[in-house]
Amino acid sequence: METKQQLIQRINQALEAIRPHLKSDGGDVEVVDVTPDMRVQIRWVGACETCNMSTMTLKAGIEHTIKSAIPEVSAVEAVPRTVAK
Repeated sequence: METKQQLIQRINQALEAIRPHLKSDGGDVEVVDVTPDMRVQIRWVGACETCNMSTMTLKAGIEHTIKSAIPEVSAVEAVPRTVAK
């Protein structure tokens, strides 16, 4: 059985295919968590946080890339950056 850390490592490896495109626009994405129902939670970084194309990038780019590499993933969703207290 694969651990959550191993799964996140596989997700990050899959994301390496799309990261150069995100970074060329001053952004990136980080994996926050994987839920028990195999939903990958990501957080936008840099310019991607305020980009009006981020929803399309999430579905057409990131979710497609991850699900192609790891078919057991059910969905990918962006979670907001939490505010430190």
